[in-house]
Amino acid sequence: MIKTGLLIPEQYKLLSVAAILEVLEAANKFQIAEKFEEAFDITLLTINNTVDGFFNTYKADTINTEEKFQLILIPSFTTDDIKSTISLNRAYIPWLIKQYRTDAEIATFCTGAFLLGATGLLDGKAATTHVDACTAFSAAFPAVQLKADKTVTHDGNLFTSGGATSTFHLLLYLLQIHCGKDLAIKTAKIFAIDMDRQNQSYFSSFQPTRHHNDEIVASAQEKIESNYHDVSTIEEMIKDIPSSRRNIVRRFKQVTGITPIEYLQQTRIEAAKKLLEQTAQQMTEVIYNSGYNDPKAFRKIFRKTVGMTPSQYRDKFQAR
Repeated sequence: MIKTGLLIPEQYKLLSVAAILEVLEAANKFQIAEKFEEAFDITLLTINNTVDGFFNTYKADTINTEEKFQLILIPSFTTDDIKSTISLNRAYIPWLIKQYRTDAEIATFCTGAFLLGATGLLDGKAATTHVDACTAFSAAFPAVQLKADKTVTHDGNLFTSGGATSTFHLLLYLLQIHCGKDLAIKTAKIFAIDMDRQNQSYFSSFQPTRHHNDEIVASAQEKIESNYHDVSTIEEMIKDIPSSRRNIVRRFKQVTGITPIEYLQQTRIEAAKKLLEQTAQQMTEVIYNSGYNDPKAFRKIFRKTVGMTPSQYRDKFQAR
């Protein structure tokens, strides 16, 4: 049996914890049905030994325990104020480092990667998180090799997953490693999970930051978002802004994390996605109305950004 610790952090997401427990329970039931020992010996781990009534059928302990765990799971939690959330959970940080140094594997789900990032254990290693939290994650942990498009990453004894349903893909991956592919496939069928999904880019949406006090950058953002159909160069975008090109580009990237040209491209691609989702426009109309004149260039940028072709995106997401 794999000694498994599931953290119940402050401000955890109930759905994330429930999904982890459901999958591990299903795996254990399959093992019992085959006359094998349960695969996972699960203990819920908290800072203060307070566990919600939802989980009172599980073993619980605090991180003051001297037990060594083979596998530690960190569910997702709210990121409305990520600094505050990490601060509330800071007691887990030295404990996670200690467990890792005794060869424990640590797996994070969705925004749980922020807590692992705060330990420093991910520095120099590959990781992913919820696709819409990637900008904040990169800003908080620049030493981590963020793979924003990936559903699952595995680097040494550290595992991470992307947003929401990517939780299931990491759990299946862990099942395959520890219990074999046959059990992973059985579990995938029970939960109707597509085991082959490796990309989460097409679930993302461009959500540029507006929570800043830089009036020049705000002006540039407004010009791009209002005129993305017509502008194509930085000079066109900033011609009426009272600052030098170099200064605007520097400040723009410092505030938003990307250059003005990248901001323009992402604004256009987001516009194209909405047209593909919400209209029946021909592809040539979508291309033109999102600010592109070259269909080949549009398709190349769209696929690179979204992870699939425009036609595939329409087939998957159009509201019919």
